Amino acid sequence: MRHFYLITLLLFISSCATPQQTTSEPEPPTDQAAVADIERPIPYPLDIPNAFSRAINENTRSESGEPGTEYWQNEGSYTLHAEIDPEHHMLYGNAEIVYYNNSPDNLNAIVVELAQNLHKEGTPKKEVTEITGGKDLTKITLNNTDLSETTMQARWSQGASGYILDGTRLYIFPDDPIESGGSVELSFEWNFEIPQQGASGRMGRSRDNLYMIAYWYPQVAVYDDVYGWMDDPFLGNAEFYHKFSDYELSVTAPREWIVMGTGEFLNPEETLAEEVLDRYRRAGESDDVIVIADFDELDNATATGEDGKLTWRFKSERVRDVAFSATLESRWDAARAPIGDLTGDGETNYTRINTFYRETAPLWSEVTDYAQHSISFLSDYTAMPYPWPHMTSVEGADIIGGGMEFPMITLMGDYNNAGAVSLYGVTAHEFAHMWVPMIVSTNERRYTWLDEGHTSFHTQQANVDRFGKDRFSRGQLFGQYLQIAGTDFEGEMMRWSDFHYPGPAYGIASYPKPASVLTALRGLIGDELFLEAHREFMHRWEYKHPYPWDFFNTIEDVTDMDLSWFWRSWYYESWVLDQAVTDVQRDGDQTTIVIEDRGNVPMPVLLRITLADGTVMNEEIEVDHWLEGKRMVEFAITTDSPVDAVVIDPEELFPDADRQNNVWER
Repeated sequence: MRHFYLITLLLFISSCATPQQTTSEPEPPTDQAAVADIERPIPYPLDIPNAFSRAINENTRSESGEPGTEYWQNEGSYTLHAEIDPEHHMLYGNAEIVYYNNSPDNLNAIVVELAQNLHKEGTPKKEVTEITGGKDLTKITLNNTDLSETTMQARWSQGASGYILDGTRLYIFPDDPIESGGSVELSFEWNFEIPQQGASGRMGRSRDNLYMIAYWYPQVAVYDDVYGWMDDPFLGNAEFYHKFSDYELSVTAPREWIVMGTGEFLNPEETLAEEVLDRYRRAGESDDVIVIADFDELDNATATGEDGKLTWRFKSERVRDVAFSATLESRWDAARAPIGDLTGDGETNYTRINTFYRETAPLWSEVTDYAQHSISFLSDYTAMPYPWPHMTSVEGADIIGGGMEFPMITLMGDYNNAGAVSLYGVTAHEFAHMWVPMIVSTNERRYTWLDEGHTSFHTQQANVDRFGKDRFSRGQLFGQYLQIAGTDFEGEMMRWSDFHYPGPAYGIASYPKPASVLTALRGLIGDELFLEAHREFMHRWEYKHPYPWDFFNTIEDVTDMDLSWFWRSWYYESWVLDQAVTDVQRDGDQTTIVIEDRGNVPMPVLLRITLADGTVMNEEIEVDHWLEGKRMVEFAITTDSPVDAVVIDPEELFPDADRQNNVWER
């Protein structure tokens, strides 16, 4: 019955030797006998959703992977206020929203996400979740008119206006459609009990001295050119897909609490004590870490305030979301970090680095340095300077063990047990999210790998830059994915993220496997061309909403290569790569090397052949042989000196499932 209800609702809204391959190139199979000779699965064309094909036909997307000439996206303008009551762990909020319909469609409904309702009893969830009652909406208005709750039956049969609340989704039905090019004004008032580990450990409270507030306000969902309204529920697992909006945020809290949030900090002179304000200003011009407020100074770090409270103000433009922290016993370190030439005037620009941590997290004394390195490296690697006025890290042990990203701010565990190297890694990872999905705004709810895969890949590059490639080798990255590669535990990357089987499938398909496959893609097409294509994808889709096929198409467009076999094998299947040297035979001056492809992922064979006289030959067997359906190839070379050793993929460019069979030695 619930399934039918939801469907109804959705319907509504170089070498001296001369190598040669001894096998002749076969003709494509034309009869049953030829088909019978095919020894392996051959990657077939990609499944392109009708909705995406329609977007190409309507010129909002393109076959080249660029946004189409008719590309559009809807936007919003939010004025938000929150007040925190630490005594009762309550948040009281109100919002004024202007939603702009830039689409060519007249909208009969508005979908709003209420992520806090994950904590409401009866709301669908994928894991055990603290029950707080969720969000208590006390006011909903549309164009200054109060809305009342309706039913689908009344809407269907009578065209009734109003709203329907369904778990983490709120459907608003106006009296009249929101016309293309028009806008609508929404206002809300609400409150909720702040959970300790909210949104499955992505926000919450800790030890009565820390709040990390996120997913806290009614947020109009994405209406895009491919699928229309994105109303997949938040189940606590797969993450978020948000539109770009402008925000004015104000937060009221007891005077002793220090607040930092998404956006430019507008009123430090009204909220910080005089000496703290002076340090804050100096930190913005300092390459060295400045302690803005130490542990023994926190009682007097803020201004006096009225009625024992202070209101902190922030403003941001073209961001996906806003979040904020409130800390009572956290030291505040700060400095600046170079981000490259953001303004295009040939001069280096900087962003402010803020770090908040408690005495129980001693490793965090180095996080500002980690942050400086991460933000500068990532700005350079992506050729996309970090665009915002600050990047803030908040230590949040008891809420989270790993890390969670929000525009301009991240929450991370203390890492007391994991150690300093891991703490750097999580810092780099969460900062990398500022590019994907905060700038390149992907649909995390369905395709987590497009976000987390690129971010994990960027984290690997930052780790290598910081600690060296010996400590952070490609093999180490591949190993995380290869733990379950080819087993029943693995799931396809293109499977919608909330629909993976229980166990490690979701995590592997979202993080290490896509990062490994991006690394393999770089090995396939070469470092320079990969970086060109990688950066082009990000630049094409900055402040826009790409889907997987935009990524595939962009890479093919920049490289001028048909990589459909690569996408099918790695992204749509749970096949593995397993190339093996099965035999080496010498007859006179000719040596025949037999290579077998035991996995189903076709990739070029990168051979390093070492002769007895010390000569080293690097050869490649093209992928086309495997695409013709063969499992084995004989590779012959003529040399005066015998072969001493053969190694497949000696530089570990590809994630081969069994490297023990990659080596032959005489």
